[in-house]
Amino acid sequence: GMETVETNVLKHLKKFQGGQDRIERKLEEVSRRLANLEAGQASIIQHIGHLASVGAQQQVQADGFGERLERIERRLELQS
Repeated sequence: GMETVETNVLKHLKKFQGGQDRIERKLEEVSRRLANLEAGQASIIQHIGHLASVGAQQQVQADGFGERLERIERRLELQS
């Protein structure tokens, strides 16, 4: 009768609620993991920028060494 219908409806609602709870937990986990990935990506980009800066500094230093070496070679008349 009517009680059986209500009981079945309640069972289905509880089942749907359980599924909804699982979906919400999974979404929270995925959101947390995505935030971690974004933070990691930002850190990598910052590190790459730092490496590029160091590389540029080293190139300037290497250019200076090249110029000094040329001057020394000219002084010693080693340059052809």
